[in-house]
Amino acid sequence: MTLLVFVGSLLGAMALGMPIAFALLVSAVVVMLHIDAFDAQSMALQMLNASDSFALLAVPFFLLAGEAMTAGGLSRRLVNFALTLVGHLRGGLGYVAVIAAVLLSSMSISMSMSMSMSMSMSGSAVADTAALAAVLVPMMRRAGYVVGRSAALMASGGIIGPVIPPSIGFIVFGVAANVSITSLFLAGIVPGLMMAAALAITWALLARKEKVQPMPRKSWAEAAEALRDGLLALGLPLIILLGLKFCIFTPTEAGVVAVVYAIPVGMFGYQELKPSMLPGVLVAAVGTSAAVMFLVACAAVTAYLITIAEIPGQIRPLLEPFMDNRVLLMAVMMLLVVVVGTALDFIPTILI
Repeated sequence: MTLLVFVGSLLGAMALGMPIAFALLVSAVVVMLHIDAFDAQSMALQMLNASDSFALLAVPFFLLAGEAMTAGGLSRRLVNFALTLVGHLRGGLGYVAVIAAVLLSSMSISMSMSMSMSMSMSGSAVADTAALAAVLVPMMRRAGYVVGRSAALMASGGIIGPVIPPSIGFIVFGVAANVSITSLFLAGIVPGLMMAAALAITWALLARKEKVQPMPRKSWAEAAEALRDGLLALGLPLIILLGLKFCIFTPTEAGVVAVVYAIPVGMFGYQELKPSMLPGVLVAAVGTSAAVMFLVACAAVTAYLITIAEIPGQIRPLLEPFMDNRVLLMAVMMLLVVVVGTALDFIPTILI
C-alpha cells in the first residue's frame, strides 16, 4: 500500500505540472503522513546533509566552466573544426552534428544542464541539443536536408552529453551509490563514443536519401587553421581526462581546473569573454547549481522516506521471479528505466 501511495503522489504531483524537485517533496510528505511519521525537522536535516558533500562541489565548478566556455567562443570553434573534417562528405552536416555533440559533451556539462533546469530542475541533454540545432539546423535547411530528419539527428546526438565525461549525472550517481566518480568518468568514454558511432552509421544509411550537394572540401590550409583556432578548446577535455586517469586531481578538483583554464582562454586566448560578461556567467552558473543542489536535497528526503517506509521490501517480491536469470533481470531493469524515463529526467531517475 505504501508503494502505491508513494508512486501515486509522485505521479499526481507531476501530472499537475509541479517541478520534479517539489513533486519529490510532496511525495515524501504524503508518505510521512501515511506512516504517521511526519517530522519537518527531520526533512530539513536530510536536505542539509544531502547538500553537504565535497564531491558535489564539482557541480558548480563544472557549470561555471561550461558557461565560460560558451561565452568565450569555444563551442563555435569546435563546430567549425568538425565542419572542416567531414563537412564535404555526403550528408556531411549530419556527421558534423555527431562530432560536435561528442566534442561539446567532453568540453562542458553546462550545455546539457542549464536549459532543462528551467523546465524541471533535473538536468538533461536538452540544452546540448538546442545549442547544436541553433547552429546546424538552419545550415541543413538551406542545404536542402529534410528538416524533420535533421532535427531527429540533433535530438539523438543530445543524449551523448550525459554519458561522455564530465557529467553531472555521473557525479550525482557516484555520491548516491558511493561509487568512484573518477571511475565513472573514465567508464563513460567508450559507451559515449559507441553511441556516436551508431548515430553516424545510421545517418550514413539515411543520407543516401538526401538529395543535397555536399559542401566544398576544405583545403589543408583551412583545416590546419581550424585546428589551430580550436586547439585551446580541444585542450580542456584532454587535460581533464589525463588528470583523472593518472590521479593528478579528483573530479572536484578537475572542476576547479576547468574554471581556471576556461576563463583565461576565453578572455585572453580568444578574447571573446569580456570582463563585463563575467557577472552574467557567474549568475547563470549559480542559478543552475542551485537548481541541481535543491533537486539533490529534495530527492534525499524522498530516499530517506523510501527507506524507513520499507518500500524496497515491497518491490523485492515483484522482482524475485527474475532473480535467477541475470539476462532477464537486466532486461526488466532496462524496461523499467525506459518507462520511468518517459516521465522523469536523468538525475531524478538516479536519485529515486
